[in-house]
Amino acid sequence: MRDDESWRIRRTDADLDRLGETESIFALGNGWIGWRGTLDEGEPFEMPGSYLNGFHERRELTYPEDGYAFPQHSDTVVSAPNAALVKLWVAGEPLDLRTGTLRTHEQVLDLRAGVVERRTEWISPGGHGVRVRSTRLVSLPRHAVAAVRYEVEPLGDDPVPLRLCSDVQANERVPERGDDPRAATVVHDPLTAEARRSDGCSGVLVHRTGHSAQRVAVAVTHRTAPPDDFTTSDDCTPDRLRLTVEGRLRPGDRLRITKFAAYECAPVDGTPPDELADLVAAEAAAAREHGFDALLADQRATLDALWTTADVELDGDPELQQAVRFAVFHLLQAGRPDGDRTIPAKGLTGNGYDGHVLWDTESYVLPVLTYLAPEVARSALRWRHAHLPEARERAAELRLPGATFPWRTIGGRECSGYWPAGTAALHVNADIADAVLRYVAATGDEEFVGEAGLELLVETARLWHGFGHWSDDGTFHVTGVTGPDEYAALVDDNLFTNLMVRRTLRGAADAAERHPGRAAELGVEAAEIAGWRAAADAVAVPYDRKRGVHQQAAGFTEQPEWDFAAMTDDDYPLLLHFPYLELYRKQVVKQADLVLAMQRCPGEFTAEEKARNFAYYEARTVRDSSLSAGSQAVLAAEVGHLDLAYDLFAEAALHDLADLGDKTTDGLHLASLAGAWTAVVEGFGGLRDDRGDLSFAPRLPARIRRLAFSLRWRGQRLRVTLTRDEARYELPDDPDGVVELRHAGERVRVTGVAPVTLPMPPVPDPGPEPPSPPGRRPRPRSAP
Repeated sequence: MRDDESWRIRRTDADLDRLGETESIFALGNGWIGWRGTLDEGEPFEMPGSYLNGFHERRELTYPEDGYAFPQHSDTVVSAPNAALVKLWVAGEPLDLRTGTLRTHEQVLDLRAGVVERRTEWISPGGHGVRVRSTRLVSLPRHAVAAVRYEVEPLGDDPVPLRLCSDVQANERVPERGDDPRAATVVHDPLTAEARRSDGCSGVLVHRTGHSAQRVAVAVTHRTAPPDDFTTSDDCTPDRLRLTVEGRLRPGDRLRITKFAAYECAPVDGTPPDELADLVAAEAAAAREHGFDALLADQRATLDALWTTADVELDGDPELQQAVRFAVFHLLQAGRPDGDRTIPAKGLTGNGYDGHVLWDTESYVLPVLTYLAPEVARSALRWRHAHLPEARERAAELRLPGATFPWRTIGGRECSGYWPAGTAALHVNADIADAVLRYVAATGDEEFVGEAGLELLVETARLWHGFGHWSDDGTFHVTGVTGPDEYAALVDDNLFTNLMVRRTLRGAADAAERHPGRAAELGVEAAEIAGWRAAADAVAVPYDRKRGVHQQAAGFTEQPEWDFAAMTDDDYPLLLHFPYLELYRKQVVKQADLVLAMQRCPGEFTAEEKARNFAYYEARTVRDSSLSAGSQAVLAAEVGHLDLAYDLFAEAALHDLADLGDKTTDGLHLASLAGAWTAVVEGFGGLRDDRGDLSFAPRLPARIRRLAFSLRWRGQRLRVTLTRDEARYELPDDPDGVVELRHAGERVRVTGVAPVTLPMPPVPDPGPEPPSPPGRRPRPRSAP
């Protein structure tokens, strides 16, 4: 792979049988708009999608046997009108890559420019050849704007009759994927037209949903450069805008059309739809006035600034160098620093998980963005704070104090109807608190604590203090919950949950004491703080002395073992082939749970405990979830199993690019992409921050000759460069900057005056690699 190819993802005609994957991988977004990477012409496709963050339809949930507090409704992401379409007819025949002769075809996702470029040479069944070029972008600096430039040239020596139609299409047909219970629910024809208008090269459509009471408006305007003998016309129906350009294109001439689109959505209230139409029309017109080349330049400048901090340089494995940059790119375009939205599990790349926000955001994505784009993490946490009223209502419905945030949601209310893995997975509340504490530790943003952070911490602390109970021996227990491992439900004292509860209670107490005025406004008194601290100190930590390991939950290590020897590759994922009743009662782990606890709360375990725990749970973890490999890689690296760590890192990084889970068609797995960065920076870079101190214990696997990355800490950009022999820490942007950190336990003061270079610490000898379940070890790639 050439060096510059690490910044580009390519797909050619050889990949046309993987359209769904390509559409997800080539998706563009800016945290507000998401355009899937479908072909410009719209056909062929696997799943079209044009998404707005938070735009959804509501549907009823039904149960064979209903119960108290079961959610009665769920929300599902639906496509906004699709403005990415540009359709072409050549001598009356539609350009369709499945017909005629495809001479060349290539799509390129440029990670530095933030665009998708397409080049196609096609000869129609009637023998007329054309060359098509297009460039598509979703603007990072302009939240409402997306654009596409489309150009056509004839290939032969004769004029070619062409008809080019730039469309905006509402209620596109979306195929159902009924082969997997995890697939999204498809809502057909979810939009009802409210207003439309067309004026030559410009037009607007306004629609509303039927049940969620949301309105969406999309406006388009064009720049066209047709030859003199071409004609232009427009057409407007309730569900479609169309600008048509047609004529005979002579050899040497070029037909170009540039479309500027703007999207907005808003609740349906007393405001007339024309007001939203006027808003998007003005935004599209401003983008047209700015110009496509200027939008490209702005996009590149925005990404250049982001990549200064976000880039990871990995020498020794070109494929994984490309994969890490791909992962970071999609994390960067998944959220916005200036909005009131968060980041769904699939971002805006597909309708997987119904477009829901899950614990993935706070537990996997925000820990990365806190160090790369902290203002985006802040925005996502403010979104949680904005939905505290719904969380308080849910807590009251469940007869709990404080706030109970939903397991799955789009608009702030619980959308999960599956009780054991939904309502009982209360750790999502601790995950949100953990994200607050991590963000504040990394940024020092005490203003955010006073505005939103403290209230999130207080309400989650109240939940845990009221939900847990004291035993006769003075231990604080959290019973009847589901932890991260969804193959174990309604357990007592899940260790991950308990340690995160401890972190929440102590973090809330500390924050309340730093902000006594705001704490008083929230009704926090000294006795309540003392109660939080007492419960935190007494949290149960289940441990199996006979086996010398911590228990994932009380009694877990005494349950029957799973018969892995009887499994074949076709039996995975287990959830599709075995009843949950069987999974729940045996020692089989879907995804990192206790291992995740050691990653998130490393100071709670000794080095020896981590090594024993990792070996025990590695033998029982099947990684039926894309969330797992990144976290397992971190602990494998820490305890010294660097070959295994590298292979797990590769699995996380390539999960979508190689479609390892056969689920990339309905959107990218942002948590797995985050896991790729985490495996590199926390695993091989050794980053830890659970005690509020920044520390590194780096170690490089055999395949990596050099590793360099940056992160933001207390307003400074810290650059870390690792080689076989040394670790280099520097502050390249501020000669007056200072960062205190630990390197292999030694306190280090880094200033902007000069880098600090230290020897790489020795890697512990972990002994033989622990076995994975048969057939479940990641594919080996650790040898050079």
